[in-house]
Amino acid sequence: MAWPWLPCFLLSALTVSVAANMPPTFGQNMSFVNLPEDLPVGAVAFWMVVEDSNDVDLIYGISGSNAYFFNVTINTGEVKLAYPLDYETVPIFSITISVSDQHNNRVQKEMHVVVEDRNDNAPVFQNTGFSTSVSETLPVGSVVFSVLAVDKDTGSAGVVKYYIEKVIPNTLDSEHLFRIMDNGSIILNGSLSYNNKSAFYQLELKACDSGGLLNDIVTIQCSPPVFLSITVVDQPDLDPQFVREFYSASVAEDAAVGTSVLKVEAVDSDKGISDHVIYSISNSTRPGWFNIEADDGVIIVAGSLDREQLLEEDEEVQLEVTATERNLNIYGQEAKVSIWVTIRVMDVNDHKPEFYNCSLPDCSFTPQEAQDNFIGYVDEHASTRIPINGLTMVAYDPDKGKNGTFLLSLEGPDAGAFSVSPELAAGSVDVQVLVKESEMVDYEKKTEMVVQVVATDSMSKDSSIARVTIHLRDINDHRPTFPQNLYVLSVLENSPTGSVVTSSIHATDPDTGEWGRITYSLLPGNGEDLFEVDPDSGTVTVKNGTLLDRERQAVYYLTLQATDGGNLSTSTTLQINLLDVNDNPPIVSGSYNIFVQEELGNVSVTIQAYDNDEPGTNNSRLLFSLLPGPYSANFSIDSNTGLLRNLGPLDREAIDPTLGGRIVLTVRVSDCGVPSFSTDVNVTINVEDINDNLPIFSQSSYQFFVKERELGVLVGVVEAWDADQTEINNRISFSLSGSGANNFVLRGSMLGSGRAEGHIWLPPDGSLDYETQALFLLTVSAENLDPQGHEATAGVNVTVVDVNDEPPTLDEDSLQGISVAENGSQHGQVAEVVAWDVDTEAQLEIQLVNVICTKGRVDVGSLCHGWFSVDANGSVYINQSEAIDYEACDLVTLVVRAYDRTTDPRFQAYSNNGSLLITIEDVNDNAPYFLPDNQTFVIIPELVKPSQQVAYVRARDNDSGSNGAIVFSILQVDFISKDGATIPFQSFFWIATSVEANVFTGSIELVTNLDSTLQGTYQVTVQAQDTPSVGPAQSAQITLNLFTVDQSYRISLQFSTPKEEVGANVEAIKAALAQATRTTVYVVNIQDTDSMARAPAQSYLDAYFVFSNGSALTLNELSLMIRKDQDALTQLLQLGLVVLGAQESQEEDQAKLLTSVIIGLGVALLLVLVIMIMALACMRKSYHRKLRAMKAAKEARKTAVGVMPSAAAIPGTNMYNTERANPMLNLPTKDLGLEYLTSSSDMDHVSLNSLDDNSVDLDGNSQEIKKRPQHSPPELDPEPLSMVLSGRQGNTSGRQQELYFTNPGLDTTDL
Repeated sequence: MAWPWLPCFLLSALTVSVAANMPPTFGQNMSFVNLPEDLPVGAVAFWMVVEDSNDVDLIYGISGSNAYFFNVTINTGEVKLAYPLDYETVPIFSITISVSDQHNNRVQKEMHVVVEDRNDNAPVFQNTGFSTSVSETLPVGSVVFSVLAVDKDTGSAGVVKYYIEKVIPNTLDSEHLFRIMDNGSIILNGSLSYNNKSAFYQLELKACDSGGLLNDIVTIQCSPPVFLSITVVDQPDLDPQFVREFYSASVAEDAAVGTSVLKVEAVDSDKGISDHVIYSISNSTRPGWFNIEADDGVIIVAGSLDREQLLEEDEEVQLEVTATERNLNIYGQEAKVSIWVTIRVMDVNDHKPEFYNCSLPDCSFTPQEAQDNFIGYVDEHASTRIPINGLTMVAYDPDKGKNGTFLLSLEGPDAGAFSVSPELAAGSVDVQVLVKESEMVDYEKKTEMVVQVVATDSMSKDSSIARVTIHLRDINDHRPTFPQNLYVLSVLENSPTGSVVTSSIHATDPDTGEWGRITYSLLPGNGEDLFEVDPDSGTVTVKNGTLLDRERQAVYYLTLQATDGGNLSTSTTLQINLLDVNDNPPIVSGSYNIFVQEELGNVSVTIQAYDNDEPGTNNSRLLFSLLPGPYSANFSIDSNTGLLRNLGPLDREAIDPTLGGRIVLTVRVSDCGVPSFSTDVNVTINVEDINDNLPIFSQSSYQFFVKERELGVLVGVVEAWDADQTEINNRISFSLSGSGANNFVLRGSMLGSGRAEGHIWLPPDGSLDYETQALFLLTVSAENLDPQGHEATAGVNVTVVDVNDEPPTLDEDSLQGISVAENGSQHGQVAEVVAWDVDTEAQLEIQLVNVICTKGRVDVGSLCHGWFSVDANGSVYINQSEAIDYEACDLVTLVVRAYDRTTDPRFQAYSNNGSLLITIEDVNDNAPYFLPDNQTFVIIPELVKPSQQVAYVRARDNDSGSNGAIVFSILQVDFISKDGATIPFQSFFWIATSVEANVFTGSIELVTNLDSTLQGTYQVTVQAQDTPSVGPAQSAQITLNLFTVDQSYRISLQFSTPKEEVGANVEAIKAALAQATRTTVYVVNIQDTDSMARAPAQSYLDAYFVFSNGSALTLNELSLMIRKDQDALTQLLQLGLVVLGAQESQEEDQAKLLTSVIIGLGVALLLVLVIMIMALACMRKSYHRKLRAMKAAKEARKTAVGVMPSAAAIPGTNMYNTERANPMLNLPTKDLGLEYLTSSSDMDHVSLNSLDDNSVDLDGNSQEIKKRPQHSPPELDPEPLSMVLSGRQGNTSGRQQELYFTNPGLDTTDL
């Protein structure tokens, strides 16, 4: 009954099933969308347009890094803006839109969102604080300043125009003084002037774009105003100016030098410069009278002023003052200005009256004609008011008014005899001197008289004096006279004949001529035979000198007479005293012989003497002195009393031994007369000897030399002497002391009075050893019979002469290591090896034994043998400075030794070897170099993340330290696309430097995400540069090719196991794939497949397969290579691989499959009859299956729960050994009586025994079947067989075990 409608049901079900497998698809216009950037948040951006043949609910979604811009309504596909767009920040970006019908895999598509620019940005000035300075001479049309405003918008909205809104100061001159061009250049439209126009301008500027759409309205955006400050710089183009048009002043003619008269002031007309002004006087009617201070313009008095010289110039001085700026003007010339200044010289009473030898009105009154000496003549006793003859005198005062009035008066010793006329005058006047007192005008008193005419200024009281000499004419009326009545004279008693007694006695006669001539004579009396007088001169002389003798008569009295031409005479008395002359020697009384003990005794004796010359005079005054002698310095004598004393203790030993201790002194007694007379007397002093001297060695120390190992030889001789002069006091004995004195023998012997020798010997059986003691420091003592035990000592140094038998020794301090820089950095001597030898006669030389060259403590052979040399004196020199190479050898060891050329042939002459370590210092002479590495670097953009390494370089530098430290840097990054275009990239990569074992590694890491759609190669230029502490750095460069693998090479591998298991086996999967493909496998993602998809795979793995050269495998190439490697294919199948294909190709294959299904459906419709026959056959099989199920249910009720077969399961199946029994019923097949073993029941067999979605776990006597459904089907009516099984009673233990599951292929519901 059901057969007629069954084919229709199956056909419709098949049709629905085929249609349900068609996933939705996006429309062709969903590849990109244009959105304005001013689209409001919340506004609809676009709708997702999807084509779907099924009438089912669709779920829409947006994903990707830029998905936050939108909100999507998941059930309608409406997309609204969630975050503001900004063309200037992100002009274009991609999102992934998706749609799902809940049955097929989610369909995704990349959509490009193009943001359309809108005029939402105003121009922005690149700087807001503008200021500039321009010269006032800037030509019109010049650029004053340039501004720049940037508008981020595009098109006309980004074209900026500039405007000058306002100019401050706002005057007619400045309104159009500036203009601005389209490029922002501000042009000068008119001329500038610092002094006549403004010195400062402020321009208010504005920038606007050319307009554009904003919210669908054409809008012009303008920037906020900015201000440009323009400072006009003044230029020196104007001359200075005086602040006044006329300058005048007055100054007193007596003003002191330096007095300020007037200040002139000039200023620089260029106000903005205000250059310093320098003042000078360029012209003057009276040069030298005035000067001007250059800095401040003050006119000062420079010399003496005289108004009287300006009488013809109206008493004024004209000065031309020039003011000059310090710096040249813009034309290279001096900027200056001149002005005339008038200075009036005011009169002061600065002149006194002066006298001139002239007569009015013929006087010129020049300063040269002024005189102060005048001559006149007058007879003696002339009458009163008689003027002096021959006197021409004029008094003159050049001052004006009262200043020129003066008084005349007389002064001087003879002023009382004369008077002056006039007594008061002004200006100029003739002056006369008149006789006032005639009695005072006496020739005998004065042959000439002198008066002083005084002219006194009536105001200042200053005066001038003129001396007037008045010559008198004589009258004869006087007699001769002597000045005094008695003259006391003296003459030496030994004066010869003709000696002048006196020539100063003269008589005077005021008369002149014959009446005044005088004659002298001596009147008879006592002594007239001894003296005489010259009649003309009055000179008194000795007449007979032999008769003069003070001892006979000491005084003579004579009368001297003077007679004039009229026989009138006058006399005076002469008292002549004879002066004593020293003509008697001193006389000594007695003789002198004195005994005194040395050291203790003193000499004190007075020498007695007298002189017969006049007592109380120098002639009789005696003086005592010691004449020079061998020992006179040891004594002194009082020069007045004659007391002789010794100056200190007397020393017998200081006296010549031949004198026997006697000292003979000569005392001279002298008078004080002229000439002096003296008498000598000998004084004998006998000095007695005592033992007061110690012996004295001939040397303070003795140096003796003796060879070691010699027996009984004379070492040396010491000598001493004693100054005492008696044998009992000067006998000497020797002794020897000191460390080692017992090694010597000292024998003494006398050489003479007070002298002795000591011979130092080695004992006959004794010798010295240089190595034991090379020097003996001894003391030799000399003593005499002094009861006090005093002795004298001297040092004795005995030097043991060495036999050269010791080898030399190297000084360890001189072998301290040194450092020498490589590559010719140093030259000349670098070290000095020092050696020493205990032998005194050693002659040492330094020898180079060996040179050891090492690098890193490894011997490098003879590489460095010629680098250094060692001289015999130990100097170490650099031989080949340029050959020294740190990289070849870093340590040179010079093995040296010392050699003694004078060593005894029986002994060793060489020292032990020493090593001088020379460390070679590195200099930066090597550039870094990259190590070869055949590595190919591949970048998979979707795998690499920021801070992940994408490539590396390795480099070394043969230098050491900082010279060999390398720092990597990225110089340039270019992307070479597959079409050959080069695109520069910046800041996409950075490089980190690390070092290990002197190999520097530069790790190139990604800075930001890369565009996975770009196909090509990144060329990264890396620089390796060293970091020397001194000198320039060196570098090397290398260019790396980083190949990119884009998403077109991404391949998906589907597995029958879940993603957790695939993730656990990913390393084995990668190894098998790498074995098959010989590529590097990059796993991108591991995900579960869509649970709604009816596919055999549970998960999929996305990966790239990249060769070392940067190329990648395609899907077809991968499939071919896996099929060729059967081992790898088997391993992959065991790991669950089921499907191989690209992600996009799978979607395409699914679409092709649906198309094929539709075509098949058409074919099926044409073959309805065939299908109906097939349906009838299916119904029949279903009926038989249900009958067997009923029988199985009946049998199931009879089966106890928990009974398990004893046979083991077949591995990998759900069948048992008893002929493929059904484990669901836990019964052998022979009990069911089913026919599934026939060919007609194969499909049922597969369905009945399928455990694809189940797992069986056997453990002991229990069995647990875990149900793992792939999906949850809709709830259906209970299946009868399941109900039967669930209704069975448990076993005797009371435990019920769940042993069933629902199999849609075996359904008994229809029963």
